[in-house]
Amino acid sequence: MTLARTRSVSLLGVEGFVVDVEAAITSGIPGMHLVGLPDTALSESRDRVRAAIFNSGEEWPNRHVTVSLFPASMPKRGSLFDLAIALVLLAAAEAVPPRSCAGLVVIGELGLDGRVRPVPGILPALLVATKAGCRTAVVPKANQAEAELVPDLEVIGAQTLRGLLAVLRDEPPPPEEAEPFPAVPNGMPARPPDRRPRVDLADVRGQAEGRRALEISAAGGHHLYFSGPPGCGKTMLAERLPTLLPPLEQDAALEVTAIHSVAGTLPPGQPLITHPPFHAPHHTASEPALVGGGSGRSLQPGAASLAHRGVLFIDEAAEFKQGVLDVLRQPLEDGEVRIARAEGTARFPARFTMILAANPCPCAAANRRDCTCAPALRRKYQSRLSGPLLDRVDLKLELSPASRAELRYDLDFAESSDVVAERVAAARDRTAKRLADTPWRSNSEIPGPELRRRFTPSADAMRAIDDALQNGSLSARGMDRVLRVAWTIADLADRDEPDADDVGGALALRMGQGT
Repeated sequence: MTLARTRSVSLLGVEGFVVDVEAAITSGIPGMHLVGLPDTALSESRDRVRAAIFNSGEEWPNRHVTVSLFPASMPKRGSLFDLAIALVLLAAAEAVPPRSCAGLVVIGELGLDGRVRPVPGILPALLVATKAGCRTAVVPKANQAEAELVPDLEVIGAQTLRGLLAVLRDEPPPPEEAEPFPAVPNGMPARPPDRRPRVDLADVRGQAEGRRALEISAAGGHHLYFSGPPGCGKTMLAERLPTLLPPLEQDAALEVTAIHSVAGTLPPGQPLITHPPFHAPHHTASEPALVGGGSGRSLQPGAASLAHRGVLFIDEAAEFKQGVLDVLRQPLEDGEVRIARAEGTARFPARFTMILAANPCPCAAANRRDCTCAPALRRKYQSRLSGPLLDRVDLKLELSPASRAELRYDLDFAESSDVVAERVAAARDRTAKRLADTPWRSNSEIPGPELRRRFTPSADAMRAIDDALQNGSLSARGMDRVLRVAWTIADLADRDEPDADDVGGALALRMGQGT
């Protein structure tokens, strides 16, 4: 009996486990038998592997072949095991030295002609592999740039099975062959590069309070709710929040890239996402579209995770189906989405800044005097956003249409995104220094008990909050959120702690009364 072994990775969400891929050639009825709980796509790999081996000029072992995927009790799915199966099978047949593939982790899908096709999820898969001690990886050539983001890992980019075998045999590589089709994950056509002009906060005319609320949100990671008629600037303001945020740090960039790698949404030619993402689902989106889902182990991240470390913009929030937005309540509190299935529980990070935008009524009249909606209809429309969801929003602001003077002359005085981003960066640095001995990096992340124990302002500054608690207009959760915003306002003003004006401004934003 001839035995060979290599390794691959099985993913569940952005997490997974290393799989030992073993092949044994024994006497018996000729044929290939795949064991280890493969799904349909993986079971079909025997036909892809057979054709790829033949078309690569190699001989198929006409004997009884058993390919085992260990741990055998864990279900495996997908075509990313093709290359590992082909390699270990040829090693068992001694077409390549078995020791040459024993220390590798191998990921890739095979075409019938022997080409190695790219697959989604390379970055999180290799992060799992390195934690398990793997130091050399074989990936599709099209995924090589993404794989090289993983530290302390040697990456071999394979364009064809024949070329990979040449590397393992210490032979010269075969002649380069042109790709007959775009090599992109999931067989989807390559997206054209994004040629949209860069947006800037200076483009927004008027809306001084909206700009101020946006700056506070960027500095502290606070959630926002804009209410107002169409055309008043809700969407323009929301789209410009990412321009105020600093670039992602290395760990955060890898985390965000891993999510988009699993979803197959990495921008072309950009293996590492370095800027905060912006995601805006349509109001017809379902619950799985917001938080992720799928059948079996083919779980995909939703909008909440695709906006991780960035901005989730919920436009026309009142038009979403009743209760759909409430699935965001858990991610808003925990910073992650957990999806439970019979095969296991997938965890997707989902720590984002949420912006809600809605019209005040169904008719969406530009002026309240022109509104034709009955008071009961307005209340019903506004109640489509549940109280528990709005209770998790720190800043609420009702916007009005810009005046004629603002529309004509405001551009001469409006601050650009770069100017505001400098203040935001300075405020974040001040917050980071204050929280240096804690696991938190922004005011919005500080838990309520710690906030009240270690970061409570003076009694004079707290008087407005005490009055609101006394008359019942503010809840305990609301008090914590007001304190977080007050600290952010103080950081923007370069003060050591919030004063009465900072707390009053934060309370006014909490109540939807502006700054």
